[in-house]
Amino acid sequence: MANDLLIYGMKGSPFVRKVQVLLAEKGVPYDFEMASPFPAPDWLAEISPAKRIPVLRDRSIGTEGVAGTIPDSSAICAYVERKHPEPPMYPRAAYDYARALWFEEYADSELAMRVGMGLFRPMVMARMFGKEPDVATARKTVHEQLPPLFDYLEKSLAGRAWLVGDALGIADISVATQFVNFHHAGAKVDAGRWPVLAKWIDGVLARPSFAACIAQERKFIPASDVEL
Repeated sequence: MANDLLIYGMKGSPFVRKVQVLLAEKGVPYDFEMASPFPAPDWLAEISPAKRIPVLRDRSIGTEGVAGTIPDSSAICAYVERKHPEPPMYPRAAYDYARALWFEEYADSELAMRVGMGLFRPMVMARMFGKEPDVATARKTVHEQLPPLFDYLEKSLAGRAWLVGDALGIADISVATQFVNFHHAGAKVDAGRWPVLAKWIDGVLARPSFAACIAQERKFIPASDVEL
């Protein structure tokens, strides 16, 4: 029997993974259907006008067309939180709630842009499409573009187990999913320079919710043997 929730997307997308991890942490079953935005077919563009993934369909609301669909990982996660509130992935306190939303936005924009465009596309997607990886761009990203962001995350995690609150939540999921693609590109966080961040990444990505996604992705994402 089909589950109420259906995710359209591609494995390897940090935003698709973000939704999958949140659902796994909540123990919510879902179905998955492959949908590529390269290029987006007409049916995907209809339910995702920005032609991006993931898109969630709640089949208890609608099974065809736009009905029951929600595009954008942040909107999807917020919807799932309301529909399945336990365990909570968003803090209850007003300030912590706002901080969690900030880290989600920071990860989805600043971190995602640099990791996605500066590492994942030139290193991973290039090989997947039969092209030579752009090592120069990747190294510039690792050594020039990302360090200020890592400095900020290192300070944000100092003395803390989680970015916000006392349990894993949307802030941690949103940031950590970007580091999966960072690793897929063959990059590593310098534990000597950012010890708190490196330890936190290892701990979050070892959780079953993340580990299951990573194991699936490693079956088709080629390993990088280039030192960045």
